[in-house]
Amino acid sequence: MADNIIEIKDLKVDFHTDDGVVHAVKGISFDIPRGKTVGLVGESGSGKSVTSLTAMKLVPNPPGEISGGQILFEGKDLVKASEAEMRKIRGNKISMIFQEPMTSLNPVFTVGDQIAETLMLHQDLSKDEAIEKAIELLDQVGIPNPSTRVKSYPHEMSGGQRQRVMIAMAIACEPDVLIADEPTTALDVTIQKQILDLLADLQKKYGMSVLFITHDLAVIADIADEVVVMYRGDIVEKGSVSDVFNKPQHPYTKGLLACRPSLDKNPERLPTVSDFMTVDGKEISYDISALLKEKTTRPIADDHDVLLEIKNVKKHFPLKKNFFGKVQNWVKAVDDVSFKVRRGRTLGLVGESGCGKTTLGRTILRLIEPTAGEIIYDGKDLVGMNRQEMREMRKKMQIIFQDPYASLNPRMTIGSAIMEPMIIHNIGANKADRLQKAGDLIEKCGLPREMLNRYPHEFSGGQRQRICIARALAVEPEFIICDESVSALDVSVQAQILNLLLDLQEEFGLTYIFISHDLAVVKFFADELAVMNSGQVVEMADALSIYQAPKEDYTKKLLSAIPKGIPKDLLVTQLQ
Repeated sequence: MADNIIEIKDLKVDFHTDDGVVHAVKGISFDIPRGKTVGLVGESGSGKSVTSLTAMKLVPNPPGEISGGQILFEGKDLVKASEAEMRKIRGNKISMIFQEPMTSLNPVFTVGDQIAETLMLHQDLSKDEAIEKAIELLDQVGIPNPSTRVKSYPHEMSGGQRQRVMIAMAIACEPDVLIADEPTTALDVTIQKQILDLLADLQKKYGMSVLFITHDLAVIADIADEVVVMYRGDIVEKGSVSDVFNKPQHPYTKGLLACRPSLDKNPERLPTVSDFMTVDGKEISYDISALLKEKTTRPIADDHDVLLEIKNVKKHFPLKKNFFGKVQNWVKAVDDVSFKVRRGRTLGLVGESGCGKTTLGRTILRLIEPTAGEIIYDGKDLVGMNRQEMREMRKKMQIIFQDPYASLNPRMTIGSAIMEPMIIHNIGANKADRLQKAGDLIEKCGLPREMLNRYPHEFSGGQRQRICIARALAVEPEFIICDESVSALDVSVQAQILNLLLDLQEEFGLTYIFISHDLAVVKFFADELAVMNSGQVVEMADALSIYQAPKEDYTKKLLSAIPKGIPKDLLVTQLQ
């Protein structure tokens, strides 16, 4: 049809591996209309990124192979296009924003040079002309001081700024189609909103068609016109966003819609995809209201048993020294923070990247030393303890980091990784005893004990996070800091991990500090909430009170940036 700029017909993509052929995309068909946004949704492994890479013929061959179908771009079948023809199209007619900008940008070239390269290749500009155009593009995507930042290297920019650089590169040649592959995953909600607003403005300005790939249906509702839902290489549902959101037909779509925490509901547990469908894709019949049973608010009195008290804690980093080595300027990452954490409860610590929440978490455990203040754990000041005393305390205090892959030694089996803290803290009579306990822990975290002999690379992100939780539990702690431990996970896997953490809290009486930039997640998970900005706690109360009546402008800004999950056309109707 003339109004579709891209038509994908019966597309099949296979990968040839040592274990046989993997059918990553199994004969899918959908269209991208001119000037519209199509949301491609699904969990990791559903085939959505392979589909987008295939549209630009970027799937490596071998092992990948387009085994059937057509990708029609303005009537031309890209499957049959030569590499020389594709080079003229990529970055010029069809551009792509990749998920992880730090790995997509070359670390040895300035961002200006990398944008200029695209312009010189496709628009025949000189180096000076291309740099001038790069400065204009950086200004257009909201990079401050673009004439200076054009000379910056990727590592000198924040995650949000790097994503803006990727967008500048993608729109440099004013493409007809923009493919955005998870461009806001793991970004703060405020930065995410800025990126989404920017993409919407650029689409309107250039009349681009957009294929927006994500696992988060709430984001799709905010930006897309049509949605395509993928599951295990197949399309299970497609249609207008309002139809799919209001009348989802497939149990997988129903599960994805249900498992994202919302601000207007307060369930005891989050539904997961497995509550809606069996492993082989069959729908489960049940009463949905049973899954969404409202949580009973646990009142917190001021005299409730306090496990941890932070008093006037500061952590300052030297920024600039003079000729004689004297510090002239400091970064006040944590600046005079005080609060209490109640035994058996969860304190949510929220704020944007750079607000100091992760630094505070690590300072509490003395993984980095505080500049000033007291950290009172169960009546004892951790700041005054020597290394041996702190080593004893670490049995009681653990941390689950954001990136589970970086937290695990790639050369150790997960069984060895879980047993390592037991050996350090002399837990268990012998190796057999520790192995038995490691198996019990991994099963409690939802994985079979037969997997203890496998290595970290053999697991998905959600499975690796379960392994890290089992490792944290190995020393039988009382207190765990969860540092952005679900931020990069699919919403369905995120729901499973959050439910697991709640089950473990109930079973073992655990106390949590839950660090996150996602306020919807923290509202579901936490009893109390502390909002951080520029190293300070600007607002603190029970979670429900802050969501219902935030007092600080900064908190209101964070709340307003959360995707509403309401389709665009319905939102316009509500506002009229």
